[in-house]
Amino acid sequence: MKELTKAEEQIMQVLWDLKKGFVKDIIEKLPEPRPAYTTVSTIVRILERKGFVAYNAYGKTHEYYPLIEKKDYTRQLFKGMLHGYFGNSIRQMVSFFSREKDLSVSELEEL
Repeated sequence: MKELTKAEEQIMQVLWDLKKGFVKDIIEKLPEPRPAYTTVSTIVRILERKGFVAYNAYGKTHEYYPLIEKKDYTRQLFKGMLHGYFGNSIRQMVSFFSREKDLSVSELEEL
């Protein structure tokens, strides 16, 4: 599974929330300042080529929906981070975050 750019991920976050939607629906859910219709349309088509979304055609309009579930993308992203930054060691990752975030004892026990 390919990693997404920030813009692509932002569009996917909206589609995961909406479950399906037209470009105008996606734009309405984006924070201000909202990108142009053509920008969002281009990003959605890139996501389609990458295999993240598909669409139902209604005449000239397309209703897009995610092909990849959010949890699957999150899992893949996390695995990449764990491998790339922490040598596949959850212990190193927890140690890093506990030092950086000043986690409490109860928060560490939860982990």
